[in-house]
Amino acid sequence: MLAPRRGLRLAVRLPSRSRSLSTPSPRPAVRTGIYATAFVVSTGLFAVYYFDARSALHRYILTPALRHTLDAELGHKVAVKVLKSGFGPRDPCPDDPRLKSEFLGKQISNPIGLAAGFDKDGEAIDGLFNLGFSWVEIGSVTPKPQPGNPKPRVFRLSEDSGLINRYGFPSDGHASVLARLRARIPPFQQTHGNAALRPESVLAVNLGKNKESPADSIDDFIAGVRTFGPYSDVLVVNVSSPNTPGLRGLQNRDLLEKLLDGVTKARDELPVPDLTSTRPKLLLKLSPDLDEAQIIDIANVIKNSKIDGVIVSNTTIQRPKSLISINKAELGGLSGAPVKTYSLKALRTLRSHLPSSIPLIGCGGISTGTDALEYAKAGASLVQVYTGFGYDGVGACRRIKDELSEELKKEGVTWSQVVKKAVDELSLKSEVKTSPNDEKGEEPISQLIADAEHLRALLETLDKRLETAQA
Repeated sequence: MLAPRRGLRLAVRLPSRSRSLSTPSPRPAVRTGIYATAFVVSTGLFAVYYFDARSALHRYILTPALRHTLDAELGHKVAVKVLKSGFGPRDPCPDDPRLKSEFLGKQISNPIGLAAGFDKDGEAIDGLFNLGFSWVEIGSVTPKPQPGNPKPRVFRLSEDSGLINRYGFPSDGHASVLARLRARIPPFQQTHGNAALRPESVLAVNLGKNKESPADSIDDFIAGVRTFGPYSDVLVVNVSSPNTPGLRGLQNRDLLEKLLDGVTKARDELPVPDLTSTRPKLLLKLSPDLDEAQIIDIANVIKNSKIDGVIVSNTTIQRPKSLISINKAELGGLSGAPVKTYSLKALRTLRSHLPSSIPLIGCGGISTGTDALEYAKAGASLVQVYTGFGYDGVGACRRIKDELSEELKKEGVTWSQVVKKAVDELSLKSEVKTSPNDEKGEEPISQLIADAEHLRALLETLDKRLETAQA
């Protein structure tokens, strides 16, 4: 009787054990769910934080990390690749209406543009527009591919907020860059109103010259106009880089007249593009190292040409005594905060020798809203950043715009009002053309007509007095 009892107890216990083995505890599943939820939420929050160009993550962590772990050129390339990927940060805020600007008949949302030199081959155009720039200028682009100067060729002057480069126009060439511009255009919408493919924005292409081309030849620039004219809002003729032998010589009066005549004729011969429905504007980019006499000569050439505007300025070969960085003696063009004094001086001089109908773009040492406003008050219609963008990171454009908005708000004005006032006051006043007879001491016909009108008025007054006396 005992054995069957043990067997019965065993038989009764077995189902209980099997149930405990087949029914898992709910605790691990709950813990896994909590971990998964936390991971998803934290990833989402990080993504929101990362994609906002204003976040401190970029200004104080990622950008300094790139600057301190990679050399200047490699850090530059990494930044371009990130923005090219489509996974770059974005400016999430609409532009303040105070910042609205007009340039060459185009309405743009703000006056802050990116200068040529950052996106040399047109790889990250849309990524740069996403950062809030209203104007993106790619290049310089040369007709044939070329590697540029030997490395190392870019040097940070961190203590001076500056940069020295001797890139020498490394370029993928016209064919490759043109293919990228064409690839941006949606296949079923060939007409957009502008080459930027977004409202109130401008896409510019900076035209460079191959190193082996003859120093006095303008053929490379004419080829650039013909190649990129149908796919750009603005073309920039770059004769001011210090890193291509002989290039700055094209700023001399005779060669400049020939150059501007050639590129404007090439532009005017272009068929009206389907993409933009208008031929591109042509700008000239000048050096800050020109003396006053040279600037006056160039102004006279510009006034007699069909060029649409001027960018002042490119990098400088001067080295201020205030520089303290160990890299200050490197050869090449200096940009950033140290060039601001030279650029502003050149811009003010040029503004005083050009009529208000020819707009200027200021470039050189701009990293704050105050800097931008200073250029506007000197007569610049727009401004461009370059080195300040590299040091301050992807949020630089938004910060400059916010600071500029605050400055304008304090003064109770808009950007357009500041520019108009400065341009009207500082530009060359219209010259009064006189008749050849003036040189002989004879009065012009207009003066004779005015005198006759005055005499008639006197006679009418005398006649009325006589009538009153007779009455």
